[in-house]
Amino acid sequence: MWNGILNIYKEKGYTSHDVVAKLRGIVKQKKIGHTGTLDPDAEGVLPVCLGKATRLCDMLTERDKTYEAVLLLGRATDTQDTSGKILEERDTSGLTEEKVRLCIEGYVGEYEQLPPMYSAVKVNGKKLYELARQGIEVERKKRKVTIHGIYIQETSLPRVRMQVHCSKGTYIRTLCHDIGESLGCGGCMASLIRTRSGRFCIKDSLRLAQVEEACKNSRLPQILLPVDEVFDHLEEVCVRREYQQLAYNGNPFSEKCIQKELPCPADAQVRVYDMDRHFIGIFRYHEGKREFRAEKMFLDRED
Repeated sequence: MWNGILNIYKEKGYTSHDVVAKLRGIVKQKKIGHTGTLDPDAEGVLPVCLGKATRLCDMLTERDKTYEAVLLLGRATDTQDTSGKILEERDTSGLTEEKVRLCIEGYVGEYEQLPPMYSAVKVNGKKLYELARQGIEVERKKRKVTIHGIYIQETSLPRVRMQVHCSKGTYIRTLCHDIGESLGCGGCMASLIRTRSGRFCIKDSLRLAQVEEACKNSRLPQILLPVDEVFDHLEEVCVRREYQQLAYNGNPFSEKCIQKELPCPADAQVRVYDMDRHFIGIFRYHEGKREFRAEKMFLDRED
C-alpha cells in the first residue's frame, strides 16, 4: 500500500470526489482521501492522502488557503457563481475603482459568513446542495471566518481579479456575494483557482495525467510526499531504543526517554521517530509533567 500525499491540480469539470475515484484506479488502491472540497468549476491545489496519510486529512483541511478569484459585480445567482440561475442583475455604472477597493478591503479580518445553500455543509444530516436541488431552502447559522488578506490584482469593472488568503471554511463564492451586497449592486464569482492549501502550492501540483504517467514509469515514490515532511516545521524527537515500545503504543514518555535534550516550549508539538528513523507520530510536550503525549499516530504496531 502506498502511504503519502499527492499535490494534485484539480482541473475544471471534476468534483473532488471524482479526483479521488480516478486516483484509486490509477494507483490501484482504495484507501485515498482528499483534504478540502473544491467546486466542479474551480481549479487548483487539492492535496490527496494515500494509505496511512489519510489520518492527516482532518489536519490538512484545517490549514489556511489562498485563492485567485474573479468577482463579477452587478449579478446575483442562486449558486453565488456564474454557473447558477441569475436571480437579479443591477446597474454598475455608478461604481468607481476606489469605492470597490475600499469595500473589498473592509472584508479583511474576521467576519460572519452564511454558508451558501449550494454547499456540502450538513443541516440535520442533509447536505445543503441536496436540499437546494430540490428547491428547498433551510435556515443556516452564520460561521466566523477570517480573511487574512485580499490583494486586488486587476480591476476592469464590473470584474475584479483578486487574491484571497483566508481561514478554513471560507466560501469565496459567498465572499463575492457579500461584497456585491455591500456595494448595493449584487455580485457573484466568475472563476476560482486555489493556489495554496497549507504548505502545498500550485507550482508543485500535478495533473491526474502526470500521476498516471509516473505510475506507468514506476516513479510514484518520487512524487509522493512522505507523511512526516508535512510536519517539517516541528522539532524532531528520537526515542531511545529501550523506550520505543512506549511510543509505539501511543503511551506518554518522559524527557529521559529521548536521545538528546531539546528546548521544548510548553504545549509544543513535535515529530517523534524511533532509532531506525521510522516516523511514529505527532506528540505534544506537556511542561507540567515534563512528558510527551500522543496526538496523532502514523506508525502501526505491525510495521
